[in-house]
Amino acid sequence: MAYGTPNSMDEIEPYLTDIRRGRKPTVEAIEDLKSRYLKIGGRSPLLEITKAQASALEKQLFSEGVQTRVYFGMKHWHPYIREVVPQIVRDGYNRIIGLVLAPHYSCMSIDGYKQALEEAVAESGRMKLNFVESWYDNPLFHRAIHEKIQHGLGSFGEPEKVDLLFTAHSLPERILTVRDPYPTQLKSSCQSVATLVGRKEWSFAYQSAGRTDEKWLGPNLIQYLRQLKPPRGVGGVLVIPIGFVADHLEILYDIDVEAHEFALSAGLNLKRTESLNTSPMFISALAGIVHNGWNG
Repeated sequence: MAYGTPNSMDEIEPYLTDIRRGRKPTVEAIEDLKSRYLKIGGRSPLLEITKAQASALEKQLFSEGVQTRVYFGMKHWHPYIREVVPQIVRDGYNRIIGLVLAPHYSCMSIDGYKQALEEAVAESGRMKLNFVESWYDNPLFHRAIHEKIQHGLGSFGEPEKVDLLFTAHSLPERILTVRDPYPTQLKSSCQSVATLVGRKEWSFAYQSAGRTDEKWLGPNLIQYLRQLKPPRGVGGVLVIPIGFVADHLEILYDIDVEAHEFALSAGLNLKRTESLNTSPMFISALAGIVHNGWNG
C-alpha cells in the first residue's frame, strides 16, 4: 500500500478533497500543488513505481517458492485499497498480509492504512488479515540504504567531508503527547545505517510538513541547510530520504527542486541518494518482511 497520487492536473482537486476527508481545498492550495507537479513534469511516477515494486516482490516470492499474488492499493487515490480487496476475494484468496511502503510507524500515518484495509476486509466477508505495522529495523532495508549511500558518496570529490543528512516526512508535534514511536524508530534506523557506513556522526531533518497552523516536527530540511555554511568545513551534503522508498512529489520537488534551489543560493554542494524503488536488495527486504508477516 502507498499514499496515492493524482494522474493529471484535473485530478488534483478531488485528490486533495480525499486527503481532507471530503472538505474542499482552497483555490490557493490547489494552485500551489499544481505548480509543484508542473515543476516535476506534470505528474508523479508513484503509481508506476508502486506497481513495479509489487511485480518485483511477486517474482521474488515466486523464486523463493511462495506461490502467491502481490496486489497494490492506495490510501488516497485509485486504485483505492477498498477497490483492490474485493478483487483479492474474487481471485480466491482468504488471507491478506498488509504491507505499507513506509518503514516507520506512526498512529497518524500507518493507522490510516490499517483502518482502510480492515474496513475493506470486513465488507468482503471471511478474510484473515496480518498487518505489518513497521519494518524500520529490517537489516536488508538498512543494507539497501547503505548501497545507495555508498553510490552517492562516490559522486563527491572528498566523500569523507560530506555531511550525511537523513530525512523523513514531518508530522504534527502532537504525536509526541501520545508517545508515538515515529521519532524513535527513525533514529534507530538512521543509526543502524550510519553504522554500516562507518560514520559516527550524521544528521537528521524532517521535510514535507503540511501547510497548517499547528507545529510540525523539526528542524525541517531548509532550516537545517540554512545553518550549514562552507566555513564549517562541510564538503557537501548527501540527503538520504530514509522515510521514503520511491520517487514521488516529496522527493522530486521537496528535495530535487526546493532544497536544491536553496543549496545553490547558499553555495552548498547538495545531492541525494537514489530512491530504493525496485533495487534488488530492497525487494529482498520486502520479501523477508512478508515472510515475517505470514508467521506473525
